[in-house]
Amino acid sequence: MKIFDLNKKLKVYFIGIGGISMSAIALILLKNGFEVLGSDISESENVKTLKEKGIKVFLGQRKENISKDIDIVVYSKAIHDDNEEIQGAREFNIKLVSRSAILGEIMANYKKRVCIAGTHGKTTTTAIISKVLLDKNYEPTINVGGIVDEIGGNSYIGKTENLFVAEACEYTNSFLDFCPSIAVVTNIEEDHLDFFKDIDDIRKSFKKFIDLIPDDGMLVINNEIDDVNELIKDTKAKVITYGESDSADYYFKNVSYDDKHYQSFDVYYREKLIGRMRQKLIGRHNALNFLASLAVLDSFGISFEEIKKSVESFKGARRRLEVKRIKDGITYIDDYAHHPTEIEASLNALKEISYNNLYLIFQPHTFTRTKALFADFVNVLSKVPIVILAKIYPAREKDLGIISSKDIAEEIKLHKNNISNICEYFETFKEITEYVSGKAKDGDIVVTMGAGDIYKVIDLIDN
Repeated sequence: MKIFDLNKKLKVYFIGIGGISMSAIALILLKNGFEVLGSDISESENVKTLKEKGIKVFLGQRKENISKDIDIVVYSKAIHDDNEEIQGAREFNIKLVSRSAILGEIMANYKKRVCIAGTHGKTTTTAIISKVLLDKNYEPTINVGGIVDEIGGNSYIGKTENLFVAEACEYTNSFLDFCPSIAVVTNIEEDHLDFFKDIDDIRKSFKKFIDLIPDDGMLVINNEIDDVNELIKDTKAKVITYGESDSADYYFKNVSYDDKHYQSFDVYYREKLIGRMRQKLIGRHNALNFLASLAVLDSFGISFEEIKKSVESFKGARRRLEVKRIKDGITYIDDYAHHPTEIEASLNALKEISYNNLYLIFQPHTFTRTKALFADFVNVLSKVPIVILAKIYPAREKDLGIISSKDIAEEIKLHKNNISNICEYFETFKEITEYVSGKAKDGDIVVTMGAGDIYKVIDLIDN
């Protein structure tokens, strides 16, 4: 059912407006002439940015924030029915709309919709596609789940309604509210097990997402996904595959790195060499992200040389193996990886950088994910010589006392493949800061990793 069109200017209230996805949608509506306001639980950097742009933001989610002149209240599916602002909206009979539903409605106003899905790699792939399209003056409207300097944040408002590019998250089946004309699926693995039952349940969700593509649309999919043919068998859309082997339409060979740690590789399309790519992003997973982006951009008629020129200057989304600074010979890197496969990909990429010691400071994200993937976390972290664990970041969950980071630390020490010389757990960032500051030396790398607020440790070390 249609919620609104972009020509009818409404007053829209966002619960949790400071979130990456929420703030991006809020800014899109603001720039389209809507009256936008909302609330959040704390004064984050995103909240400060929204306030600077003229959006009223309440700190604290209270019923009295909701007034009867509001047309729509937008909420994420992590917000529960007992939320005071949800109750306030119901008392005034204000339309309640989920974040994904309103994004899907915005998207439906555009002629072409590019949606990038997958367990990992969504943000980087979305950012690469977006940068090239901006550089080529396609003027897309963009919604991405991370901060990308090249687009000026996590959203961009194009000058036309011809093209929308969006990151499409599978959590709570959010991406099923979208209407892709071009869809990308980077990978499918176990995650968000507080919502999905198991990997089969996740695959069913991705299958439904793929089935949303119209017959005259296009699917770009990693052909290394397990049983990929079962996922695509019913689609009548054009299917383009990519991967690391020549069984894919697009694939790469001969990866190398220069003294700046820039990655180069040969790019092939159906066994024909189309050129050699050089990018600032490290790791084979980022070569795959480039291929997914290339397949999409190729459909726009943009040449490989034009794509290459644009991507060569792309430094990556924030918190994706982002080099924060180099001080006293120590390199400080921040990374968003919070799933075992993501952690392993980031660690493999870091192996390609020359260093003496690597201090991995990891913050697990949510209790349900940590419990469900406990053995996988232990397995991947036990391969790191120096591991420092922070408390679990709860996000939308409450601590029921069933799992803790200390449990991971203790299990690592018992793991049969453990090569960790040091595995420590600390309750506070202050303790982590003091520990690392006293040990890291010239030639070492310090990495903060996780989807929560672990990035703050690097700033604390500096101070």
